[in-house]
Amino acid sequence: MISANNVTLRFGKRTLFEDVNIQFKPGNCYGLIGANGAGKTTFLKILSGEIEPSQGDVTMNPGERLSVLKQDHHAFEEETAINVVIRGNEELYKIMQEKDAIYAKPDFSDEDGIRAGELEAKFAEMDGWNAEADAGILLNGLGVESENHYKLMKDLTEVQKVKVLLASALFGNPDVMLLDEPTNYLDMEAIEWLEEFLINFENTVIVVSHDRYFLNTVCTHIADIDFGKIQVYTGNYDFWYESSQLALKQMKDANKKKEEKIKELQEFISRFSANASKSKQATSRKKLLEKIELDEIKPSNRKYPYIDFKMDREPGKEILFINNITTKDENGKILLNNVNINVRNGDKIAFVGPMGASKTELFNIITENAAPQEGDYKFGITITWSYFKKDNSDEFNSDMSIVDWLRQYSPIKEDTYVRGFLGRMLFSGDEALKKVNVLSGGEKVRCMLSKMMLSGANLLIFDEPTNHLDLESIQALNNGLMAFKGVILFTSHDHQFVQTVANRIIEITPNGIIDKEMTYDEYLASDETAKKRAQIYTAEEDND
Repeated sequence: MISANNVTLRFGKRTLFEDVNIQFKPGNCYGLIGANGAGKTTFLKILSGEIEPSQGDVTMNPGERLSVLKQDHHAFEEETAINVVIRGNEELYKIMQEKDAIYAKPDFSDEDGIRAGELEAKFAEMDGWNAEADAGILLNGLGVESENHYKLMKDLTEVQKVKVLLASALFGNPDVMLLDEPTNYLDMEAIEWLEEFLINFENTVIVVSHDRYFLNTVCTHIADIDFGKIQVYTGNYDFWYESSQLALKQMKDANKKKEEKIKELQEFISRFSANASKSKQATSRKKLLEKIELDEIKPSNRKYPYIDFKMDREPGKEILFINNITTKDENGKILLNNVNINVRNGDKIAFVGPMGASKTELFNIITENAAPQEGDYKFGITITWSYFKKDNSDEFNSDMSIVDWLRQYSPIKEDTYVRGFLGRMLFSGDEALKKVNVLSGGEKVRCMLSKMMLSGANLLIFDEPTNHLDLESIQALNNGLMAFKGVILFTSHDHQFVQTVANRIIEITPNGIIDKEMTYDEYLASDETAKKRAQIYTAEEDND
């Protein structure tokens, strides 16, 4: 168990946490959530001892061990992968190093023998003889093949390094694990393995993640950072989200009723206080009015952009016909092989599978950013489309302000309208005057979504729209697309996003397509081969 006791952290005049008291108990997995800047990673660093709080302290039970997912992928370049994993248990690793150094001495003394015996006893007590085998099991589970276990870290790919550091955090059955974005760069098979590992883990886990499906799968509790406090809720992320929205609505409704009651009382007092026959009744009402206090509803630090796609025109029966499209890349590799798709009204199609470049190429073709080598396509006469490109950097090669950039795409050019629209997308005040060429990845995505909302299109095309977004923006986009009445074609790595938006799944394969009218989970469950293909969908392949 690990506890924060009256923890306060200040940076100058800014207070990030104030008098936080919380216990993280064994057998539970806590998802630590909060708005950008709320201090999720900082709080993990306080728990790990990397940052000292301004006041208060962090305590663990005596003899317990804490492990942390390290973020520096280049910290151990001259060590083997297997040794880096074992380093996750620092005490065991030091015993191994000292023991090996003693045995390597040319002038081995009696004192060395005594010390070696002590180390051997401690080594055996800590199950050191199985350390390499246990480390290997973790690496294999995460998809690092056996031939890479004894390679130096500098000789591994970035994705392999991430997996080695994750295995190091999991190694040796720690009492408390702190995991900051553990699914980053992992392929689906590795994520599934990690989910299973954490579900079966019997000690304490505290995890920060933007992957809602992962949080829903592994978390028993949600620890929500807001107003400088941390409140723990039982249940996974979806349960917390639905409960918090319901509680907020109930609070607002209760206050609305109180406001109506106050107005009624005020009107009565105003009308009858001068009337002698009613004066006593008016006085009693006035006393009642004074007793009513509105519950304070604090505006949450967690901000959700307002994402709502409206169509200027209803789509007709004919949406999009894709006929026998075939194309290869510059090296002759087949990207699309005789692809035929009839997109129908009401379709929300998720394109899935390992061929990331193929999906992007198809989207580029139908949006006139590329030409097929064979075949053609045709939109229905009622269709207008808007496209979210995976790489949208060319949209922001300008020193225009966000306001001026978005004004180009707005049917109403007035500054008040454009700035009001941007305010709903979390660009308020001076934020709307930032130059677009200095925006972060998440800010660029929100700009692109704003452009698409202003288009009034009835066919929306998205290539990995959830990249760079925080949990709140992903949730807002997810809700917006679920509510959209038009047609959607999209790709995403976000399992829950695909599951909740799509009603049709199309997988592009080297031999053509697999087309199913069902949800994503139904698709994966319907065919083990499809599931295996989905597991190949790695972050590395997606960058091709």
